[in-house]
Amino acid sequence: MAKSISSCLLLPPCSSSTPTLKHTYLHCQNSKPSRRPTLSPAPRTRTRIVRATVAIEKETPENERPETFLRSSDDPHSSVAASTTSVRARFEKMIREAQDVVCAAVEAEDGAGKFTEDVWSRDGGGGGISRVLQDGEVWEKAGVNVSVVYGVMPPEAYRAAKGGDSSQNPGSVPFFAAGISSVLHPKNPFAPTLHFNYRYFETDTIKDSPGAPRQWWFGGGTDLTPAYIFEEDVRHFHQIQKQTCDKFDPRFYPRFKKWCDDYFFIKHRGERRGLGGIFFDDLNDYDQEMLLSFATECSKSVVPAYIPIISRRKETPFTDQHKAWQQLRRGRYVEFNLVYDRGTTFGLKTGGRIESILVSLPLTARWEYGHEPEEGSEEWKLLDACINPREWI
Repeated sequence: MAKSISSCLLLPPCSSSTPTLKHTYLHCQNSKPSRRPTLSPAPRTRTRIVRATVAIEKETPENERPETFLRSSDDPHSSVAASTTSVRARFEKMIREAQDVVCAAVEAEDGAGKFTEDVWSRDGGGGGISRVLQDGEVWEKAGVNVSVVYGVMPPEAYRAAKGGDSSQNPGSVPFFAAGISSVLHPKNPFAPTLHFNYRYFETDTIKDSPGAPRQWWFGGGTDLTPAYIFEEDVRHFHQIQKQTCDKFDPRFYPRFKKWCDDYFFIKHRGERRGLGGIFFDDLNDYDQEMLLSFATECSKSVVPAYIPIISRRKETPFTDQHKAWQQLRRGRYVEFNLVYDRGTTFGLKTGGRIESILVSLPLTARWEYGHEPEEGSEEWKLLDACINPREWI
């Protein structure tokens, strides 16, 4: 299942490197809503402009994994080992190692399922590796994909990325994007779904075009989507995220935790997709080496944050009622990805490979007309936490 840039990576970033969402959530842990938990104020929408209207270049299947998807001029051992190109090489190395580590951990925990792999390339440069495990003992569907691609942003896309500055007329701007993207959907309704994505984006300098300087951004995050709340599991997950963030800046975790709660918001439902984690985008206001190290540490935290939870919950007995609730929450996952997720919607609008774009969706989901969980039930408690984000640590 070849992974297109549109589905593995988010859209080319905008000029702002900080979120514009500033509001206070109301926590209703001690309140008693009649049926549905009390709705806290909805996050203000962060305005995003669609970056390009050009169709995504089609992928070509390959029989073997290359040592690198970088062009020769991006090789740090070549004669043009500029700092930005060496970041490209080290980021590719990081995401490919992360893919191997996560896939090995998932297979070991599953005990039966194995990943299938597709390798693909693009005529314009780069390619990717897509791995999918389906109908295992533990996981219903697990996808772990990497891509390293080159392309060209049309002038209007570059101006949008620069905040719509019409004084800049750089012509078409070459870009480079690399990332790892994964969604893991377990079978047991007491075992949570996990999503993580880390990416790096550059625009290249164009000769005789001062309006298009070389620029770069980092983005990504890791978030947890359970159907049932186990306090120790959620605290463990968030504690690992905080420990990772604190290695670099103690302000990172509270900032990126709130950003995650704001981003994974299903506006038409008035609730979050899950119980959050960390999320950041368009970061370039810190040292590039620091952010590369931070993204690397974040990718390394995925297995210790998630696999111990799966080990505890994968064999928990459950009923048809538990499974039906999981399927309803899976429906919320589908709604967010198809309606709000920028990578998915961009891919659908630009002709990307449909199997790749929808690889994050579960095999099964459920929608019931007018379903409301019973007040005070375990299902109600999960919905309450999705409507009113909590501080878990």
